[in-house]
Amino acid sequence: MILRPVYIEKIMAYSDTPFVKILAGIRRSGKSAILKMVEEELIRRGVSEDRILVYNFDSLQHEEIKNARALYDEVKGQLSKSEKTYLFFDEIQEVKNWEKALNSFMIDFDVDIYVTGSNSRMMSSEISTYLTGRYVQFRVFPLSFSEYLTFRKNWLEKNSSALGGDVRLFDDFSIPAQHLRHNEFARYLRFGGFPAIHLQEYTADEAYTIVQDIYNSTIFTDIVKRNQIRKIDQLERIVRFAFDNIGRTFSAASISKYLKSENRSIDNETVYNYLSKLEGAFILHRCSRYDISGKEILKTQEKFYVGDPAMRYSVLGYTSDSVAAMLENVVYLELLRRGYEVYIGQVSDGEIDFVATRQENKLYIQITQQIDSIKTEQREYNRLLNIRDNYPKYVLRMDEFAGGNHEGIKTMHVADFLLSSEF
Repeated sequence: MILRPVYIEKIMAYSDTPFVKILAGIRRSGKSAILKMVEEELIRRGVSEDRILVYNFDSLQHEEIKNARALYDEVKGQLSKSEKTYLFFDEIQEVKNWEKALNSFMIDFDVDIYVTGSNSRMMSSEISTYLTGRYVQFRVFPLSFSEYLTFRKNWLEKNSSALGGDVRLFDDFSIPAQHLRHNEFARYLRFGGFPAIHLQEYTADEAYTIVQDIYNSTIFTDIVKRNQIRKIDQLERIVRFAFDNIGRTFSAASISKYLKSENRSIDNETVYNYLSKLEGAFILHRCSRYDISGKEILKTQEKFYVGDPAMRYSVLGYTSDSVAAMLENVVYLELLRRGYEVYIGQVSDGEIDFVATRQENKLYIQITQQIDSIKTEQREYNRLLNIRDNYPKYVLRMDEFAGGNHEGIKTMHVADFLLSSEF
């Protein structure tokens, strides 16, 4: 098992505190593995295994635990009588009203609780109704580029004799190492960050088959089954439309119009409902527009990004003309990983790809696949130059270039930005 220390450090900071630790994110993003890592870290710190109880509700072993009362009755008899018990509940959203049981455990017993779930209700204000401020939330994403390199290096080390490669290049900052990382970034952009497809070498077809299974299980378990959706074909067409328009502005009305052109009538409210369900399963992320001069969030012309690039490719197939949109997508997800609130920046003559805020910090980011003309260069830089404040501004690109600063705007390869510790 390859460690993901960023998550472990964040979660363990709340170990033995009176808060339920909630890990939420798209299916197969690694939540269960992280939960196991936390368990092993507790054991390493001296917690005996007989004080750790683990329940995986995706398993038939616990199929009979269907509601809060059944969960409470099952667990209370297993708790230590004299010391703290550590409770691990994996995919707990399968238990109806699970929040009630966890609240009772916190009130009635000496416990430390860790849970995972695969829908946004795990992150919503509904939880506060029962847990009343007794929880802390952690968003779990598929692998970041930095984590991907760790997984990739692990695989290369295991197979280095056959490959004849020098994996030490991952660990330095020489020009050859930089070139290697940029090549690996192209691979990451195409294969995405689901951990399962980076534990060994897969062809594109094999990798997308795995991701297609993740997509199908998410659609049918977290959306269709849970919401009793009958018109599955409608839902899938909306998914395909959204995936095909990642990074572009579209509305429920434009989707409705598109479906009507295919002789499939659907009203705007139903489209909004489907989009909301896709957000709820972390398949899509909604990015609102922010008026930079007026300093207000706009409620129209939103964009959507996919939970992982490979999910788009598994549904629509890989095409080279999708790279620009996926560059935006991976930067967007990285900003979310680092705790930023992310918006599209509205300016008088167009838009800034991202305005990202975190407490007192703010970043402005333009992203381009390449700059091959004066016109493109002016478009990417001038909008940033017209913003009259002192917050950091970046132009991120995927082509090779000389120099790294233009009138205070930092130019970086997207891969180097994703690995940077400066933001």
